[in-house]
Amino acid sequence: MIHRGVASFGLDTGHCPPWLFRRMVQLGREMVQVLIAEYGPDEFIRRIADPVWFQSLGTVLAFDWNASGLTTILTAALKEAIRNQERDLGIFICGGKGRTSRKTPDEIRNWGERLSLPPPHAENLVYNSKMSAKVDSALVQDGFQLYHHSFFFSRNGAWAVVQQGMNETRGTARRYHWFSENVQDLVSEPHSGISSASLVNTVLDMTAKKSDRSRRISTELVQAGYAPLMKEINLLRKFSSKLSQAAKFEVGGGQQLTFANFESREFKTHPVVREDFSKSKYLEKVLAKVAEAKPRNYEQLVSLQGVGPKTVRALALVGEVIYGAAPSYEDPARYSFAHGGKDATPYPVDRATYDQTIRILGQAVRKTRLPAEEKRKALGRLFG
Repeated sequence: MIHRGVASFGLDTGHCPPWLFRRMVQLGREMVQVLIAEYGPDEFIRRIADPVWFQSLGTVLAFDWNASGLTTILTAALKEAIRNQERDLGIFICGGKGRTSRKTPDEIRNWGERLSLPPPHAENLVYNSKMSAKVDSALVQDGFQLYHHSFFFSRNGAWAVVQQGMNETRGTARRYHWFSENVQDLVSEPHSGISSASLVNTVLDMTAKKSDRSRRISTELVQAGYAPLMKEINLLRKFSSKLSQAAKFEVGGGQQLTFANFESREFKTHPVVREDFSKSKYLEKVLAKVAEAKPRNYEQLVSLQGVGPKTVRALALVGEVIYGAAPSYEDPARYSFAHGGKDATPYPVDRATYDQTIRILGQAVRKTRLPAEEKRKALGRLFG
């Protein structure tokens, strides 16, 4: 089950001061060594996938708790902290911010060669990295553009993804966490947590359980072949351009087509009214390619090159408007002013999780070989 929570952070500008980054690397190195010695590499990977723990670790390492830069700087600091110690520690960090994120597959393969991992194992890690990015950009359509992607994995095969998107209009960021043991299906509620500063009113969430039937019909539409698929797409085009008319109209040959039982008023604020499904050569080219591939399931459909947000929306809307298979339009992140509301709105503070996180990180700080003054400052940031 996904653990949803919010750590409110705005979109940062500027850069982390070099002196601060150096200190984060130094403390991060000590913290990682202690944590892995105490709990092992697989447990460290699991904790990285926990939004609460990740946020708390960034705070201990001295970055502003409510800044979006915590994600990118913490990842970079940890990556630098374990440099040349990866084999001994048993953990590996790939990717990062911007252009560095696009190097993730090559970095994973490079580690695969250096560790003599079986090629299929390394390629599976690459696939999971790519799919997590694809899912959070195409299946969770919340208005946040991914700009950071990092992939953590252990020698034993545990992996975690921490990636972040920005919404420049809102001036906020949103972070997505994945953990291998929690992922039963890459396209069905795969997240271990999503942290955001606020809710978005309408989000097409094709990963939700509520979207099961929509995913199935999307796959069936593609499996039917290009010609039948384009017939459905053209019906959607007619519907989206005639929302003010009745939900029944004439189609070619005098045939009567009845859409799913929707009244026009139901679509006044529906995403379909903002869509432009007029002739699009690119969309049709992608649909032709996908139909030719005949994917076995929705995951395989999404994994195909060229399948992006618009293709996903088109198939989902065909399934909804024509077949009545409505996907989820609920934001998968929950809003809170900080870590849950003291009045239990929208959900109670998860005291057990926070207390355990503070305890574990506090113990780790005390066991580091840092000077007493540095330990005191780190503990002060943790306990406030």
